[in-house]
Amino acid sequence: MLKIGVLGAGHLGKIHIRLLLELKDEFEFVGFYDPSDDNAADAIEKFGIQRYETIQDLLNVVDCVDIVTPTLAHYDCASQALRNSKHVFIEKPVTQTVDEARSLMELAREADVKVQVGHVERFNPAFQSAIPYFNKPMFIETHRLAQFNPRGTDVPVVLDLMIHDLDIILSVVKSGIKRISASGVSVVSDTPDITNARIEFDNGCVANLTASRISMKNMRKSRFFQKDAYISVDFLTKELEVVRMEDVQGEPSPFDIIFELGEGKPSKKIYFDKPDIEETNAIKEELRTFAESIKNDTTPLVSLDDGYRALDVAQKILDKLNMSTAVISDNI
Repeated sequence: MLKIGVLGAGHLGKIHIRLLLELKDEFEFVGFYDPSDDNAADAIEKFGIQRYETIQDLLNVVDCVDIVTPTLAHYDCASQALRNSKHVFIEKPVTQTVDEARSLMELAREADVKVQVGHVERFNPAFQSAIPYFNKPMFIETHRLAQFNPRGTDVPVVLDLMIHDLDIILSVVKSGIKRISASGVSVVSDTPDITNARIEFDNGCVANLTASRISMKNMRKSRFFQKDAYISVDFLTKELEVVRMEDVQGEPSPFDIIFELGEGKPSKKIYFDKPDIEETNAIKEELRTFAESIKNDTTPLVSLDDGYRALDVAQKILDKLNMSTAVISDNI
């Protein structure tokens, strides 16, 4: 049984604590560390768990840690855990900077432990159900819109929201990146609250991403276009829609939907698929697979390398935003 502790008992940290307590076949929950007396008192009252006075005190009695602190503290917490040869689950974004993520990769290799990054949408049941349908998508459009919540403004919207879709896209498109462009506007915070980015891949695929934390309604939807298919994944409602086209074989029935492509070209039959999605808790699933990667000595489904790549692209988008802001300022 893996002994695990949690670093950070804020809103998301308490969700992780609750789920870890439920995963009794995978983990023995030992306790938590949080410098906030208010967070600690709330966690103790809700779960009756032990608080440790320092990170090191907790590291001394566990096999692995779940880091659910603000992003600014990710590197310090993770590096201390890795230097103590502990397996690490760390929430996204993996660190505040690309250099910090690169340093963690080196520490993880030296410690020979597992590190999983909490890109939870990889475990969304709608996306999991979509994976068998993907076949080299060439255009991707994502919208991740959220109503304003001050809790997420410690990082730019690119790192808070868009990075989810960056990780999803990078897991689907197996190609290098040729060009990135981006624009954004700061409305209520000091960093862009709404951002659009365009990523052009070496294989010709183009991804257009929009993220906003000042929207009137919530939306988390991605659309994938590929040869003879359109795939729509709704991460919010956990629904999947697939429209496929195949060459007509034989005589179609009167109820078939046929798409005529013109003289001399084969007709296409259109199929509409809306698979039943089994309801799962994505956070619980990612924590469970973290345990499996440790027990089976396998690479975590969302590895530290994956977290690094998503952060690296996110940082390139932020650099483009800073460049465009500087140009606007110079012209005022």
